[in-house]
Amino acid sequence: MLHRIQRIAEHLKKATEGFVPGTGIILGTGLSGLGKEIDVKFAIPYAEIPEFPLSTVQGHPGKLLFGFLGEKPVVAMQGRFHYYEGWTMDEVVLPVRVMKFLGIDRLFVSNACGGVDPSFETGDLMIIDDHICLFPNPLIGKNIDELGTRFPDMSEPYDKELIAKAKGIAARNGIPVQVGTYVGLSGPTLETPAEYRYVRIIGGNAVGMSTVPEVIAARHMGIPCFAMSVITDMGVEGRIEKTTHEMVQRVAETAEPKLTLIMKELIASC
Repeated sequence: MLHRIQRIAEHLKKATEGFVPGTGIILGTGLSGLGKEIDVKFAIPYAEIPEFPLSTVQGHPGKLLFGFLGEKPVVAMQGRFHYYEGWTMDEVVLPVRVMKFLGIDRLFVSNACGGVDPSFETGDLMIIDDHICLFPNPLIGKNIDELGTRFPDMSEPYDKELIAKAKGIAARNGIPVQVGTYVGLSGPTLETPAEYRYVRIIGGNAVGMSTVPEVIAARHMGIPCFAMSVITDMGVEGRIEKTTHEMVQRVAETAEPKLTLIMKELIASC
């Protein structure tokens, strides 16, 4: 796996003429609009990257964007890879590891997810300050010592300084935000009422099918992380309704401008 990561990174360095991004960005379902804010120097479809997975989910364009967000050099994934698509966990987190070899020293992640906190509403933004991993852990197997230690500390999976800055940006711009714990499940089925109750009982505020493996891989490599969710549907008893992927996309796209503003200002502040 290490050699695969290195080969992909070397290919991308050549394809981007040695562009060195300081910040990595992963854009979730219906949230690829932040890419429009990037002064793109190189846009590389996943299909053109040797040994790279392909995104199969509607709402995930499937491109790596290299360019500048304000004055900050960034690499952004327009579309991520999910465990439910049939990729191994190594492949799900492969892009994060490649980003590390390209030069990133911080990671920003977004996603669309379901809310299980009764105080939440559809369309809310939630800053993630902790997570619960109900996926197979992406670090299972032989440790790659060149990436990180066998037993990485996870006492601060999401960077407290970045969270504080994001709260300040939201307040200055009059954007209400929630803060909470994200629970990662494999999908692709949306949760049953009993599963929503379980997620709430174990301490979750929101539930989704991504983000957690990527953050674990990043923290394994010592990369600080910030993540934000759009609450696209509610999994609270009495408020559960039938949900489709298209509905999730529509809600995410409606909330996207607020998320984009916070992310853009936060990245500029780093």
